[in-house]
Amino acid sequence: MSDMEGSKALALEEACRAEGRAFVRFDYAGHGQSSGAFEDGTIGQWKDDALAVLDRLTQGPQILVGSSMGGWIAMLVARVRPGRVKGLVGVAAAPDFTVRMWNNELTAAQRAEISDRGFVKIPTEYGDQPYTITKALIEDGWNNRVIAAPLYLDIPVRLIQGMADADVPWQTALEITKKMTGDDVELTLVPHGDHRLSTPNDLKRLCLTVKQLAEQI
Repeated sequence: MSDMEGSKALALEEACRAEGRAFVRFDYAGHGQSSGAFEDGTIGQWKDDALAVLDRLTQGPQILVGSSMGGWIAMLVARVRPGRVKGLVGVAAAPDFTVRMWNNELTAAQRAEISDRGFVKIPTEYGDQPYTITKALIEDGWNNRVIAAPLYLDIPVRLIQGMADADVPWQTALEITKKMTGDDVELTLVPHGDHRLSTPNDLKRLCLTVKQLAEQI
């Protein structure tokens, strides 16, 4: 439920402005300033939001930068727009997190509540309101998996992952690298990095990664 006013998005915008580079940040439906309710959203819908931004608001080759769920969305978009997406940066990328959530994190009672009521509310440390996890989100997430099989992305990919991330196990980043078929995939592990990766050093690392990737492509 992060939004485009987050520190990573703002730091990237500032860095791109300083370099004279075009930059777009946006909120998915049900997030931030966008209309809709979070609980009505699905991975497929948020992928379509990102595709709409890519298709209608940008021109030429693009680098996608996604944090957490945004990393999953970026991989989906890159897969269906290979001619437009020329690079990808994932920060604590969480592809297929709904599968991991269902199989490993939800209790039997929570799974039953989703099956019976269509949703369950889960407390989160990132805000006062709990996350609403819906049956539609879980089912749609399954249909949009990207690391259940080889991920064919013939573009430079840079992953940044904190090893103290309490939400996305750092081993997830290793799994992503194993499933990507391209030969230009790099993973940076931050020993004490958390899920947000928003300290001053984290932001400098992110901006430098995007800058170097832009210069490369």
